[in-house]
Amino acid sequence: MADLLRLLLKVAEKAANVARVCRQEAPLFQLLVQEKTGDDKNKKFVQDFKTLADVVIQEMIRHDVGTQFPDMAEFIHGEESNKFENGLGESVIVTVCSTEEETAALLATVLDGDHTAASLLAKAIHQDPATVEANTDGLTVSLSPSELGIWIDPIDATSQYIQGREKELEEGRLSPSGLHCALVLIGVYLRSTGEPIMGVINQPFHHKDPAGGGWKGRHFWGVSWDGINICSVSQPKDGEDRGLSVVLSSSEKQVVKGVLALLCSSDKLMYASGAGYKILCVIEGLADVYILSEGSTFKWDSCAPHALLRALGGGVVDLTKRLQMTSEGQDHTAELTYHEPDTECKGADRWANRGGLVAYRDCSKLNTVIAALKGKL
Repeated sequence: MADLLRLLLKVAEKAANVARVCRQEAPLFQLLVQEKTGDDKNKKFVQDFKTLADVVIQEMIRHDVGTQFPDMAEFIHGEESNKFENGLGESVIVTVCSTEEETAALLATVLDGDHTAASLLAKAIHQDPATVEANTDGLTVSLSPSELGIWIDPIDATSQYIQGREKELEEGRLSPSGLHCALVLIGVYLRSTGEPIMGVINQPFHHKDPAGGGWKGRHFWGVSWDGINICSVSQPKDGEDRGLSVVLSSSEKQVVKGVLALLCSSDKLMYASGAGYKILCVIEGLADVYILSEGSTFKWDSCAPHALLRALGGGVVDLTKRLQMTSEGQDHTAELTYHEPDTECKGADRWANRGGLVAYRDCSKLNTVIAALKGKL
């Protein structure tokens, strides 16, 4: 497991490099945008984009993990279809080849013969990043790769990535929108039960380097399995209760906003973009809970951050299931799982978190919001 964690941290940093390369030139970035259609379209958004950066990152992670851990190769799932259409209407299957030159040649067919852009992307894909340090002491988990699967969200909050608004982040406060909301999410789950047991989150656009002006990122990771709970984020400190704080999507139902407005002071009811970023806000303690009443998130959005929350003593529950339960406390039967599709649905919807969700660090905060929402939804 320590080897797998180190590899996932490495490929997540490679992914972050690709995301940064794709944002450096605006004309290049315009080339890279395709619109999702049909069964792959997320119904929540009027426009939902699939970028070549998304596809390249997903296939790079699939390639690197599958190469080192062949037993996992068939269980590495991503948000994106790796079929891309070029300007001539030709359909191209995007994969990572064995050499940088071969990958560049393949990407050039997607980019209508733009060899400069293709070479830039291929270099980022095949370039090893700086070593990402992680203290894996005590990480002796008795699981083999053949028992595990992976969910990849190559760039969560794609709309924020595309819009590219740069914000100065304030320490200890969430920021509702901007490039910092775009995250690389890699979650590992147990095939037999669907439990999330390891997560890696990379935030490629955290701050600008004062010297060179380029973007610098940061990463988070967590492991939770069989009594072992290790996380790069520190455990919450016991201190005074400053009242409930909640993060929502701005498009959340008015009834939910109304209920929570009675529970939270006005400055503690917050809004932000990106499902992954909102769960990261809970992980970092910037909000106590994230609530979503609609089924507009997917397994790739929640798997990685869910593992980190479990390592911190929290979790991510199915909101509908939790509202139907009579018992309080941390009942794991409502926790999201990641191994089984919804056979009644098609396309991406097979992997939707259809019952909505609540992400939390402290079970008492979860119980507070569930009690308030009962009978309202």
